[in-house]
Amino acid sequence: MAKKKRDVHLMSPEQSSKAADRIKYAIENFNGSFEELESAIGMYMLGHYVGWRVLVLLHSKRTIRKYEEILGITVRDEFADEGPEADRSLAYGVAKKVSNFWKVVSGETKLDVAKEERKHFGP
Repeated sequence: MAKKKRDVHLMSPEQSSKAADRIKYAIENFNGSFEELESAIGMYMLGHYVGWRVLVLLHSKRTIRKYEEILGITVRDEFADEGPEADRSLAYGVAKKVSNFWKVVSGETKLDVAKEERKHFGP
């Protein structure tokens, strides 16, 4: 039996227009490594779907700050805490079960998930 496809909630037309403007701004104003620009844009697009809590689990503080600077945003202001696809992040699912989310983000509380599996995103 074939697996049922997930119904991913797309951005609203207003969000899509704002995203296009944000990406245009980043491209027009960026001077540096193409890979950094590409990664910042990717984080921005996925942030709408997973929320800022997943992003801060997957990226270091330094990386988040670098991408925020490239995009001209602050992730906590730009994205919801949890996006419609946040539950697909393995690390976030585990982090939600511990008592203090910020202790996980800071590394004070360790996740019981292998390092290579923490960035897994799936059904």
